[in-house]
Amino acid sequence: MKAIIITQPGGPEVLQIEERPTPFYQSNEVLVKVHAAGVNRPDVYQRKGNYPPPQGAPQDIPGLEIAGIIAEVGSEVTRWKVGDKVCALVMGGGYAEFCNAPEGQCLPVPDNLTFIEAASLPETFFTVWSNVFDRGLLKNNETLLVHGGSSGIGVAAIQMAHALGHKVYVTAGSDDKCRFCEELGAAKAIDYKKENFAEIIKELTEGKGVDVILDMIGGNYTAGNLQSLAEEGRLVLINTMNGKDAQVDLSVVMRKRLTITGSMLRSREIAFKAAIARNLEKIIWPLIVSGKIRPVINKVFPADEAAKAHKLMESSEHVGKIVISWQ
Repeated sequence: MKAIIITQPGGPEVLQIEERPTPFYQSNEVLVKVHAAGVNRPDVYQRKGNYPPPQGAPQDIPGLEIAGIIAEVGSEVTRWKVGDKVCALVMGGGYAEFCNAPEGQCLPVPDNLTFIEAASLPETFFTVWSNVFDRGLLKNNETLLVHGGSSGIGVAAIQMAHALGHKVYVTAGSDDKCRFCEELGAAKAIDYKKENFAEIIKELTEGKGVDVILDMIGGNYTAGNLQSLAEEGRLVLINTMNGKDAQVDLSVVMRKRLTITGSMLRSREIAFKAAIARNLEKIIWPLIVSGKIRPVINKVFPADEAAKAHKLMESSEHVGKIVISWQ
């Protein structure tokens, strides 16, 4: 098979197509003929040498989400058969013509989606469900603030929370991005380059604050996040793009009875990810089929232009997902 390889740690130009053996699949896995693969920031970090893959994952083939047709099934696989159309969350190896995936981490491609659209879903939707609903415990009529509202994570979080009846606020970096987020369902998008998000959230919530914050920024956003949380609020961290160090006023945490938590999904066990997949299929997939939630694709690149896909990701000029296609 052909695969997009990280030839050495470095810039986008280190991504090259090479011939590799078709991957071996375990008894509880399926082998997928990949039609498309989503591009995510962890792929960029891995390319730079800053995000080593977990043990057992391909070490030099990035890619955490795929969509395609099942080519082979392991002896213990009971749900899927050869020819089924699936999208899947994988530990790595998605930038290739074939990729193995645990049975439980596969989801059916909705009939109203293309492979390219389906490939944009798993990494972001698994991440949002795990962190906003399972870890952040967003429930009833609670409110959510999402930093990076125009990112792949952001557009998934806006749509999922809005479709389930929650008021969503976001931050984004331009008037156009803010407008797009509001069109997706955000009650208010705050231009972080022009406005202080903590002050705006205080105004929007009449001083109460929001119940859950999904933060991929970290660093100097932390103080504003604590100010922006309501009593019993939960701050959920999934990245630290502005740095891993932050000053925290612990008296605010105690006075408001706040929870600060976070997670990394890639290294979690198969059973944990399979449980997320079941919740997504039960609760979110019908909303995709009905059109209430839709994939947001910014640009599709052929496999031999993977370097351009990474350049776009690093520019942060995109809105929504970037996808690599083998077709």
